Amino acid sequence: MDLINRALEFEKRKMKSLSTSDRIKISREAKTLILDLNQIYKVKKDNHIMEIMKRLTAIKRKVEKRLNGAPLTA
Repeated sequence: MDLINRALEFEKRKMKSLSTSDRIKISREAKTLILDLNQIYKVKKDNHIMEIMKRLTAIKRKVEKRLNGAPLTA
């Protein structure tokens, strides 16, 4: 349950005005939390854990989208 609490605390963090290195750290932390929660979900099949993983994935995608920038048009 400590992992779930860490994930919930991660969600509550402010994600405004981040540097590039902060974005990388957040992306990596989100990835590890998602993978660790997935291991628990495989055993317990709890929908609450799945919802947390979905929210973390949305945060991770948002940060990575900003990190990678907009694609160039030809």
